[in-house]
Amino acid sequence: MPFITITRMFGSGGSDVAARVAGALQWSLFDNAVIDAVAERSGLTPAEVSAQEEHVPSLVERLASALSLGSPEILPPVPNSPMQTTEEQIVAVTGKVIEEAVQHGPAVFVGRGAQCLLASRSDALHAFCYAAPEKLIENAIHRRGVAPEDAERRVRDENRHREQYVRRHWNRDWRRPENYDLWLNTGSLGIDGAADLVIDAARRRFRL
Repeated sequence: MPFITITRMFGSGGSDVAARVAGALQWSLFDNAVIDAVAERSGLTPAEVSAQEEHVPSLVERLASALSLGSPEILPPVPNSPMQTTEEQIVAVTGKVIEEAVQHGPAVFVGRGAQCLLASRSDALHAFCYAAPEKLIENAIHRRGVAPEDAERRVRDENRHREQYVRRHWNRDWRRPENYDLWLNTGSLGIDGAADLVIDAARRRFRL
């Protein structure tokens, strides 16, 4: 089954691009739907999954997660191998959700490492949405409701987390051009312009 992955910088409007693409092609959209499916399977709430996804926990967070599973009276030694955390459990469940979704029909996946999980497949179109820093900040304020005084830090932190998340779990460079078929500057193309390019590329690639 053909599918599209949309990787996006925070503030680029990539989720809106994906929604327009899915609507135009009449394909299933997996954005917040992935959060709901992962929450249902993992026993977490959607809010907990959303807070963990695409973020790499600090060492303190990882230790706290591990210690919370053991006896409070006895502190276990820090293991030499990486500890499994809620984040890692979410990644594993997310992978299963995405792999199963691919089998059920054409789909558009937003973020969550889908471009890495499905990198070896030939029936894929991978796109990366980005914009200049000032445009990301502007969109974070006006489209995402981020306070102006926090917008620059939020954009920087969110994109750093996403980059680290991909490197940690798949040892890939989130920004490397060869990981994608399309690079889309939503700051100059706009949401509709970027979506049109993905739709046109999909129709050519998959002969729709």
